[in-house]
Amino acid sequence: MRLRRPHLPRTLRGRLIAGLLALLVVTCAGVGLATTAELHRFLVAKVDQQLVDTGGRYAASFEHESHGDTRAQSVGTFGARLVDDKVIACGVVDGDADDLVGGDPDDHPKLDAHDQGRLAALPVGGPPHEVRLDGLGDFRMMAQRGGEGDVLVTGLPLSQVEGTVRQLILVEVLVFSVALAITAVAGTLWVRLALRPLDRVAGTAERVSGLPLASGEVALRERVPDQDPETEVGRVGVALNRMLGHVEDALAQRQSVEERLRGFAADASHELRTPVASIRGHAELALRHPTPTPDPVRHSLQRIEAESLRMGAIVEDLLLLARLDAGRPLASTEVDLTRLALDCTSDARAAGPEHRWRLKLPEEPVLIVGDPDRLRQVVANLLANARTHTPAGTEVTLALSRLEPAPDPVSASASTPDSTPASASTSASDPGTVLLTVTDTGPGIPPDLLPHVFERFVRGDRARTRATGSTGLGLAIVHAVATAHGGSVHVDSHPGRTVFEVRLRGEGQVRAQSDAGSDLCSKPGQVRTGSRG
Repeated sequence: MRLRRPHLPRTLRGRLIAGLLALLVVTCAGVGLATTAELHRFLVAKVDQQLVDTGGRYAASFEHESHGDTRAQSVGTFGARLVDDKVIACGVVDGDADDLVGGDPDDHPKLDAHDQGRLAALPVGGPPHEVRLDGLGDFRMMAQRGGEGDVLVTGLPLSQVEGTVRQLILVEVLVFSVALAITAVAGTLWVRLALRPLDRVAGTAERVSGLPLASGEVALRERVPDQDPETEVGRVGVALNRMLGHVEDALAQRQSVEERLRGFAADASHELRTPVASIRGHAELALRHPTPTPDPVRHSLQRIEAESLRMGAIVEDLLLLARLDAGRPLASTEVDLTRLALDCTSDARAAGPEHRWRLKLPEEPVLIVGDPDRLRQVVANLLANARTHTPAGTEVTLALSRLEPAPDPVSASASTPDSTPASASTSASDPGTVLLTVTDTGPGIPPDLLPHVFERFVRGDRARTRATGSTGLGLAIVHAVATAHGGSVHVDSHPGRTVFEVRLRGEGQVRAQSDAGSDLCSKPGQVRTGSRG
C-alpha cells in the first residue's frame, strides 16, 4: 500500500503561512515542555526538602505499641516499619487519627509483595526516591535506620505535584491554541499585505502574457509600478520593466519591417500587373499571327504565355493579401455557402477526375454574410490543395454544417412565465457558427511542415518545383480571408486523413455585430496573415 504524500501548499503565500505556523508550533511545544519539566523538577525538590525536614518522626511512631502522633504531619504522609525487609507496620495520614494503621501489616493500607519489595529496595540513608505503590499512588520516599535495628520509611505523595503539572499543561494548551489561531489570522493578513507588490508583478506579467504579440501592431504599455531597488520585489519589477521595454522596441521594429514589406508587396504587385498583362498579351498575339513560326520559337512563346499566366496569378494573390493586411473592408452580402460548395466541387471534379469527390450538405441552405468571391476562393483553394497534393484515387469530402449555439443559462433563468425569454429572439436570428471541412484520405502533411502550412510561399514540394502548379499562397489566402470574415481555420493531419476546418460566423452573428456598429473587416490592422493557423 502506497502512502500518500501530505498535501502541501503550492502558493508562496500558503507556504509562508504554513512555515510560520509550523515554527510557532515547534516553539510553543518547546516552551511548554521546558516549563513543564522545570516546574515538575522544582515541585519535586520542594517535596524532597519537606521530606528531609520532617525526618522519620511518623515512621518512628510504629516502633511503639501505640499509634504515633500524627500532629504536624501533612495529609497523605506515608510511614512504614520494616524488619528483615518485611513490612511490620505502615500507615497513611488522612486527617483522622483513628484511620492510622500499625502493628499488623495486614491492616490498612494493604501492601502486596511488589509494594513491599519496592520499599525494601530503598537505600537506607540515601536521598529520596520516587516509588509507586499500587492503590496509593506515587510517593517521594526516604529510608532511615531505626533505633531498634529496623528500617523506617517515610514518604510524601506526589499527587499535588502531578495535579499542578496537569493544570499547567492544560493552561499552556489553551494559551498556545489561542496564540496559534491569532497568529494564523494575523499572519495571513500580514503575508497578504507583504506580498501585495508581488501580486502586482504577477498581474502585470499575466496581462502581458494575454496580449497578441505574434503579429500586428502591439501597444505594450504595461509596466510594474513597484521599482524600489532596495527590495527584492522592486528589483524584479525593475528587471521586468526593462525587459518589457526591450520587447516593446523589438515589436515596434518588427511591425515597422512588416509594414515596409507589406507596402513593398502591395506596390510591387500593383506595378507588376500591367507589364505581366502586356507580356501575356504580346505572347498571345505572336501565337495567333498567321505567319508560320518555327517550332522552337512557338514553344518559347507558349512557355512565355504560361509563365506570364502563372506570374499574373501570383501577382493577384499577393495583391489580395496586401489588401487584407491593410484591413480594407470586403464585400458584405448574403452568401449561399451551399450553392458555392456545389459549384466549387463541380469545378474540382472537372479539374481532377481521377479523384473521388463527395459532398455532405445540410437539407436547409447555409447562409452567411460576407464576400462571395473571396469565400469562393477559400473553398476552391482548399479543394485544389487536396487535389494537388494527393495521389489519384484519393477521396476528398467537402462537408458543410451549422454549429448551434449553446443556450444562455443566465437569460433562460431571467425569463418569467408571462414574458418571452431574453434569449428567444437571439436564438431565432442567430443560427450559430458555420463549419466547413475538407477531408482527404491522402498521405497527410509532414509533421515538420504542419505548423507552417498557412504561411506564405510554403509548399509541400521541398524542391519548389512548379510541376504541381502550386504558388505557396493558396492556404495563406484561406487563412487571411477566413480571419477577415471573423472566422478561423485549423488543420489536423496524419497519414490517411487530413482535415481542414474553416469556422465562419453565422448570418445572425454578423448582422448582430453590424447592428452594434461593427462592420466586417472595417478596422485596419485586425487581419492577421502568415500565422500558423
